[in-house]
Amino acid sequence: MPREGLAMTVRIGLLGSGFVSNFYLLGLQDVPGWTIPVVASPHAEHAQRFAKKWNIPEATSDILGVIGRTDLDLIVLGVPNHVHMDLAIRCAQAGKHVVCTKPLARTRLEARAMLQAVKAAGVLHGYAETEVFSPAVMKAKGYIDQGGIGKVLTVRSREAHGGPHEDWFWKKELAGGGALLDMGCHTVEAARYFMGKDNPVVEVTAWTDRLVHHERTDAEDNAVLLMRFQGGQLAQAELSWTATGGLDLRNEVHGTEGVLFTDVTRETSLRVFSRAGAGYTVEKAQADTGWLFPPVDEAWVYGYREEMRHFIECVANGRMPRETFEDGFVVNCILDAAYRSAASKKWEGVEYG
Repeated sequence: MPREGLAMTVRIGLLGSGFVSNFYLLGLQDVPGWTIPVVASPHAEHAQRFAKKWNIPEATSDILGVIGRTDLDLIVLGVPNHVHMDLAIRCAQAGKHVVCTKPLARTRLEARAMLQAVKAAGVLHGYAETEVFSPAVMKAKGYIDQGGIGKVLTVRSREAHGGPHEDWFWKKELAGGGALLDMGCHTVEAARYFMGKDNPVVEVTAWTDRLVHHERTDAEDNAVLLMRFQGGQLAQAELSWTATGGLDLRNEVHGTEGVLFTDVTRETSLRVFSRAGAGYTVEKAQADTGWLFPPVDEAWVYGYREEMRHFIECVANGRMPRETFEDGFVVNCILDAAYRSAASKKWEGVEYG
């Protein structure tokens, strides 16, 4: 797609030095027009290691100090779910443009407070949902928009792996939920992207259970979600923290005149057989011997590169991103309804207030 020119170099304050921040830096490597003067983490040694790895001039544990700096244009939140609301609101109050990783919040009410704060401050706000910036997913959307598969009728998505990489993910109070929230935020936004955001989800039904990780978490490690849209269409999402073999990301979109499929982790253009051990191949692979199917460029195929390029261009040119806190709020509304449905065993309406 065509790239717009940049009116300025965007100065980023990065909060968080863990898994997702590493992917953000991988995504930024081929993106022009940015600099990161500082990375912050409550664990100073983590921030220092991250800064050394990525040649960032300054590392600190003073997160609020970074938000208050006057030499930064954008704050990127690559932090655990339970601090999203507080830090995003502080960014807005400091007049900082802000990008927040997924899910936007643990609940609809937290997400609403974040959305109200950025709107009141008049700052730019981006929701870092990689799925809808994956090149394959964007290409699929192009076929949909040009009428290539007719009217979309159903969407089926799967997001699965063997479980999260950090301890806080496994604690329901900190994360806000289990696989349904962690992975379902991707599939919900993919469905909205394919169906059209002017066609809201009106009701949902969901199943959740803890099938394997009884000792690790008090949340669900598997879930299935059905979403009915105002136009009558249906989307299905399968979420799992117990899938073996590495990250599994798939979408099926069925229309009146055709169908399309995306699969960025299993149908790769590179195949390797290794008896000695190939090392890192794909996120959460669990093994590095035998037949392996590594994506050629994870940051690109997952959507990190295109989302970071988009956010940099938007901040540089003073334009609101196409994925905002509004989208993150809507996703949280849908997932809140899904958790109510899992408890009631009934279809539940989605509350957007």
